[in-house]
Amino acid sequence: MQLRVAGRFIRRVVLAGLLLAVASAARAGTTGTIAGVVLDDKGSPVAVATVRVEDQRFGAYTNDAGEFTILNVPPGTYSLRVSRIGYESVVIRDLVVSADETTRTEVRANPTLIESAEVVVVAERLPVDLKITSGRVSVTEKEIEMLPIQDLQDVVDLQAGVVDGHFRGGRLGEVQYQVDGVSVNDPFNNTAIVSVDRSLLQEAQVISGTFDAEYGQAMSGVVNAVLKSGTEEFDGNVEVYGGDFAYGESADRIVTHSFDPLGTQSYQASLSGPLGLPHTVFLASARYFRFDDYVDAERRFVPTDRADFESREFFPTGDGSREALGWTREWSGVLKLTNRSLHNSEISYQALLNRTTSRRTDWAFRFDPDGLSKQWSFSAAHGLDWTRTLSAKTFLEASLRQNYTEYHDWAYDDLFDERYDEAGPPQGDFGYELGAFVQGVSFTRYRRKTNSTVFKTSLVTQPNATHQVKLGGEVNVSRVEFGSPGTLTYATVDGVERLVRHVNEPPDFPGVTQYRPVFGGVFAQDFLSFDDLTLRVGLRGDYFDSRAYLPGDLENPANSITGSPTAAPRKSSRKVSVSPRLGVAYPIEDFAAVHFAYGHFRQFPAIGDIFSNADYSVLANLQAGGTDFGVLGNPDVRPEFTVQYEIGYKQAIDENLGIDVTAFYKDIRDLLGVEFITTYNGAQYARLTNVDFGSVVGFTLTVDHRSLGPLDTHLDYTWQRASGNASDPRETATRAEAGEDPRPRLIPLNWDQRHTLNLTGSWNDAGPYNVSTVIRAVSGQPYTPVITAGFGGGLDTNSGRKPVGVDVDLRAERRVEVAGEGMNVFFRVFNVFDGRFFNGAVYPSTGSPYYSRFPEADAVSLGTPTRFEAPRRIEFGLRWQPEGSR
Repeated sequence: MQLRVAGRFIRRVVLAGLLLAVASAARAGTTGTIAGVVLDDKGSPVAVATVRVEDQRFGAYTNDAGEFTILNVPPGTYSLRVSRIGYESVVIRDLVVSADETTRTEVRANPTLIESAEVVVVAERLPVDLKITSGRVSVTEKEIEMLPIQDLQDVVDLQAGVVDGHFRGGRLGEVQYQVDGVSVNDPFNNTAIVSVDRSLLQEAQVISGTFDAEYGQAMSGVVNAVLKSGTEEFDGNVEVYGGDFAYGESADRIVTHSFDPLGTQSYQASLSGPLGLPHTVFLASARYFRFDDYVDAERRFVPTDRADFESREFFPTGDGSREALGWTREWSGVLKLTNRSLHNSEISYQALLNRTTSRRTDWAFRFDPDGLSKQWSFSAAHGLDWTRTLSAKTFLEASLRQNYTEYHDWAYDDLFDERYDEAGPPQGDFGYELGAFVQGVSFTRYRRKTNSTVFKTSLVTQPNATHQVKLGGEVNVSRVEFGSPGTLTYATVDGVERLVRHVNEPPDFPGVTQYRPVFGGVFAQDFLSFDDLTLRVGLRGDYFDSRAYLPGDLENPANSITGSPTAAPRKSSRKVSVSPRLGVAYPIEDFAAVHFAYGHFRQFPAIGDIFSNADYSVLANLQAGGTDFGVLGNPDVRPEFTVQYEIGYKQAIDENLGIDVTAFYKDIRDLLGVEFITTYNGAQYARLTNVDFGSVVGFTLTVDHRSLGPLDTHLDYTWQRASGNASDPRETATRAEAGEDPRPRLIPLNWDQRHTLNLTGSWNDAGPYNVSTVIRAVSGQPYTPVITAGFGGGLDTNSGRKPVGVDVDLRAERRVEVAGEGMNVFFRVFNVFDGRFFNGAVYPSTGSPYYSRFPEADAVSLGTPTRFEAPRRIEFGLRWQPEGSR
């Protein structure tokens, strides 16, 4: 069934690509600009000089002031050739271009009456960009290849201000992930639907501070993955690696593990080149990834075994074989086609596909692994992009994409599978292996599907070398489905307890429900860049319509209170908001600058939150004076809101050493939280609304030291204090149900990590070797201490701190000759020193991950190895890439 679903979708992807090939659509936020001036030896402008990017189709002529501007240049490192009759031909090498940024250069061309050799100049690139107005980092393809990382998320986690996916103290789900300038977020949970392997990245751009008005549906940051494109000549690469977890025989980890060099496997290949059609190139890549977790299962029992729990007799019938308790099998691929046969136009189609089958590591099933449910997912982000050059100073971009993802979690495909009846639910006894399951199968049944159509367009014009204007808009129309496609419960039928199936029986057993929200936005962004000032001013308008209904009278939500007025359901209101953005960079000398940024950022909450448990008819049986703590959804919430401020100082100490210090503050309002509503009969129920709040203050320090001999180093340090009234939207209801004070109070948020340090270093002496490392050191996140076991023994929420954590990863690579072909042999080691703790769980009675003051009560978790950080992992691989390829 899974293969049929994936096959049908792939056929639709191909068909959609062919149909869309006659339509218009494009890249936004994936190209940069080269601007500058050409002067002679006396400083006078050189007009009508030809400026061309070598080996590319980009170029321009200088105006009467010697100025030139080249728009729509993909990120990368280029050579720029400047020529004019009567002047020396000059080549500027190693000119780096980043997405949404302007690279400036000044060219000196001396007059000459005779033919002379060309002058080659290496572009000077300061270690800090003095014209950036906010916390923006662009990581190039070369930098990505050097580090012990595998995908886009690894790049993101190394940036200043990022803590476990939280950008500058915000909640999860407040970051927009883009591929080639278009969102790939799932509206269900506001997270990316695809992962991007490092071999596909031309550039990774991470904005952890304020960001331009072009970006919406995000409050804390933006991540833009710019993919490589096809090449005019055939090019390719292959990477294969394998490895496994490796740690000593110490009893500290509770379990032992035999090293299997094929416990982790990855096979990746890419090919690009001309397609055979006029002016058409392609890029194709495929990867298979296999991962086995370090915790093994022993099949002592099968789900249909039956134990006598009264006499504590167990009857295992398993074969005793061992296998990985948790595992992942993943296929992924990318196809990108680019056509330039139409005059002044570029049309491209791309598709990112991902299919994963996995099983979670659940220690309770260690002797009954067949009782675990399995997770299956399929995701695709595909569509057509169109770029139309209207003039030398103006171009139009448009993109039409489909973001599709499907996920399910269950043991058996069919709800009526007889194996559910034969096995029953998982059961264990504390007297046997601390409660490990000895029979049964997981009754989990969950399905989710999102199908989003995204259209985005923008018009970019550069009136002169110092001024750029960008206008645009986007629309996202989604169909989101989620819920349980059938619930399994036991009930007494004719005096006999039987397993009963409930299929879409609301309100007690709702099935899979469908919603069709609409998001939209328009923006205007003005970018001015002078020698002594950079100014980015933007304004964004957002629109949201959940297209849903909710009770007409919240005090009689199910129209079931006798003698009270009733009201028909009312439609949720449409939400419109306006958000200004401002960024300023001001050089105070040739090698130093200050910057300031300010902005309003609004984001509509995740569909999975606002629609979860949103059928208010479940309250029909709420008794007078009673309280229902099951939090109801609310499709009529307002957008969440954050105001960000930042101010920073950048200094280039010399051509290789630069520092950047930035202080920031975030005022967070209208987050999803819980309110209690009193009905006409004095009952209370909880529902989501915009009541939670918080604030974040901190600073980041970045030190970039290039070419200290063969050593390059980069340091990111973040200090921050993130506080608010709740770390989770439902936290208030949880406290109320536990009998705690539910009133708002200001406490450290769960991810309030005061100190975060990331240090990367690479050694490359231009020989066959290179070595790189990543060192991460963090202070402890908060936890709530307890002084006595049982109810009421806790101290103030999040008043304790976990221990400090340190982690080290390593990568080494060597160029070798195999059968006359140059290849790179590499190995990687993650968690080099086999640390067991890195901001994981601790025991609230001690603040330690290793021991508890109440060992009897915590006996199960004390015997669970998965509470520790994953052990040391070693991988060996081979990478082939032809000499001279990118």
